[in-house]
Amino acid sequence: MTDDPLAVRLRPLESGDFDRVLELERELFGAGAWTYGMLTDELAGFGRWYVVAECGDVLRGFGNKLVVGYAGLWFDGDVAQVMTIGTARAYQHRGVGRQLLQALVDRSVTLRASALFLEVATDNAKAIALYEQFGFEQVGVRKRYYQPEDKDAYVMRRDLAAAARDRAGDAPAGDAGDGDAA
Repeated sequence: MTDDPLAVRLRPLESGDFDRVLELERELFGAGAWTYGMLTDELAGFGRWYVVAECGDVLRGFGNKLVVGYAGLWFDGDVAQVMTIGTARAYQHRGVGRQLLQALVDRSVTLRASALFLEVATDNAKAIALYEQFGFEQVGVRKRYYQPEDKDAYVMRRDLAAAARDRAGDAPAGDAGDGDAA
C-alpha cells in the first residue's frame, strides 16, 4: 500500500546537508555507504549535479526542514549517469524517489544527454519497478558491483535522444548548435 504523496521541495545539495546525506547513506546502504571523503570527492568531480528533497517535519520543530532524500547525476558530455538516489525509509512509498528521479531525467534532457544510465542491485525489485516505469531497460549485469556485499547490479538505460532532438527543435534559430547563424 502506498501512503499519501509527500510534498517536498527539491534544491541543490549544499555542504550543510552532508551530515544528513551521510546518515541516509548508512541507513540505506549499510556497509556500502559513502564516507565523507567519498561524498566530497564525488561532488568535486566534473559534470556533477546533486539535489536533495526536503519537507517540513513537525517532529523537528516549527519551521525546520528535513532532508528526506537525495540524488546525483554525472554528465560526461554525451550520456548521463545516475550516481546515487535514496529516500529515507520512513518516507519511502510517498513519491519522493519518483520526484528525485524525474529531476535527474529532466536535468539530463536539459543537458542534451543522449541516454541516462544507472546501476541497481538485482534484488531491489521496488527500485527496478520504478526505473521501468520511467522507461529504463536492462542492458547488462555488473557482477559483484556493490561492495563489500558482493551484490550484482543490473545496468539500466533510458534513451533520451528523442527528447534531446525535440528540445533542440524548440531552440531559437541559431541556438540549435549546428553552427549556422540566424
